[in-house]
Amino acid sequence: MTKIIINGSKGRMGQALLACATRIPELEVVGAIDHGDDLAKVIARADVVIDFSFHSATLGVAELCAKNKKAIVIGTTGHSAAEKNKITALKSQIPMVVATNFSTGVNTLFWLTRKAAEILGPNFDLEVVEMHHRLKKDAPSGTATTLLEILADVRKLQLEEALRHGRKGIVGERTQNEIGIHAIRGGDVVGDHTVIFANNGERVELTHKASSRDTFANGALRAAQWLVQQKPGLYDMQDVLGLK
Repeated sequence: MTKIIINGSKGRMGQALLACATRIPELEVVGAIDHGDDLAKVIARADVVIDFSFHSATLGVAELCAKNKKAIVIGTTGHSAAEKNKITALKSQIPMVVATNFSTGVNTLFWLTRKAAEILGPNFDLEVVEMHHRLKKDAPSGTATTLLEILADVRKLQLEEALRHGRKGIVGERTQNEIGIHAIRGGDVVGDHTVIFANNGERVELTHKASSRDTFANGALRAAQWLVQQKPGLYDMQDVLGLK
C-alpha cells in the first residue's frame, strides 16, 4: 500500500487525483492539503507527496519532503529557472519525479517529437501551438515548454534566443533558427498540443488532445507508486514509463 498526500487538493487536478485514487486499491490518500492547511502536521503519515499547487509553493513543499525523507511527485508548472534549480537541487536527498505532463499519450508525443526533429533535419521550420481552458494561469503551458526544449535540444539552439511568442508587425522573414510558440486560451479545453514541422511542399504535424484530467491524474498516481521504490534522484515520466 502506497500512502499519498495530495497538495493542491481543491484545484482541478487535485480533485481528479482524489477521485482516481479511490479506484486504485494499492493507494491510500492520507492527506488532502490546500492553501491554508499545514502539510507539516500530516507529512509523517505519507510515503509520497503529489504536488499540483502553485509555482511559488512548490519549493517549500519539496524542502519539507526532503527534511522528512519523503518522495515527491511534482506536476505544478510555471516555475522560474531559479525556482526549478532550487527544487531539483534536492534530488540528492529524496527521489522526485518532475514532469510537465503525466499522460502516457503526451509522453509518447515527447518521444515522437524528438525522433521527428532528428529525422526531418534543419530544413523544416518548427512551430508549437497549445490550447487550454480560460482559467489557466501560465503560458506557454508546461507541456508546450517541454516540447520546445526538446526541439531546441535537437537543433542545438539556445531556447530563449530561438523562441518567438506569436508574431506582430513587420518581423521580417522567418529564420531557420527560430521556434514559434502560440498559446490559445478559451472555454474548458483540458489541453491540446500540436508540433508543426513545415518545409516547402510538405508538412508534418504531431497532435495530442486531452479530453479528461483523469489521464493526467492516473499518470501522476502511477508515478507515485513507482517513485517510492526508487533511490534519491531526479526522474520524469519517461523514466516511469520505461521510455528511456
